[in-house]
Amino acid sequence: MTDTVDEDDRLMIRLQSGDRTAFDEIVERNRGPLYGFFVKNCRDPHLAEDLTQEVLLRVHNMFWDYLPVGKFRSWIFRIARNLMIDTVRKQSHDALVKAVRSKDEDEPDLISMVAGDVLSAQHNVHHSELKELLDELLDHLPEEQRLTFTMFHFAELSLPELAEIMETSVPTTKSRLRLAREKLSEWMLERGIIDPHATDE
Repeated sequence: MTDTVDEDDRLMIRLQSGDRTAFDEIVERNRGPLYGFFVKNCRDPHLAEDLTQEVLLRVHNMFWDYLPVGKFRSWIFRIARNLMIDTVRKQSHDALVKAVRSKDEDEPDLISMVAGDVLSAQHNVHHSELKELLDELLDHLPEEQRLTFTMFHFAELSLPELAEIMETSVPTTKSRLRLAREKLSEWMLERGIIDPHATDE
């Protein structure tokens, strides 16, 4: 998995060598993870699509700046993270909270995976119930914890990649992820999603 030059790097090398078809492949490989990251953070599928397109446009415009050393995903998600933060800061919190919730059937089905990370095996929660609650609770996490949590789950980035994107250390990244999980579990306990007696095993 960790070649010094991975598939994305190979595509970037082709693009830098003048092969314009390589960019189409870069888009194909990265559009889904980028969209998943944005839609989980802004809750607006139209805005998420716009932001995804903006990141891919920036990749196209900045491709000469990229050094193919096996860190493409860190590079592209750092662009995405900075764009997300800029967007959030430009819009009022109320506008984001009231944004249209994603009901897209093509959205990656990662709720069960997230549930397995936040809930233990005993907690049998209906998929739609958990999705709705998770969308709501993510809004209440501090920005750095929310971005770390969503990039870890919905973009499947590793802790070292996240640390580089968030410009912090791996231990700090791990701590933010742990705090996000703990807070989500605590809030689900308060909402009655988690049976307090089931947490003692």
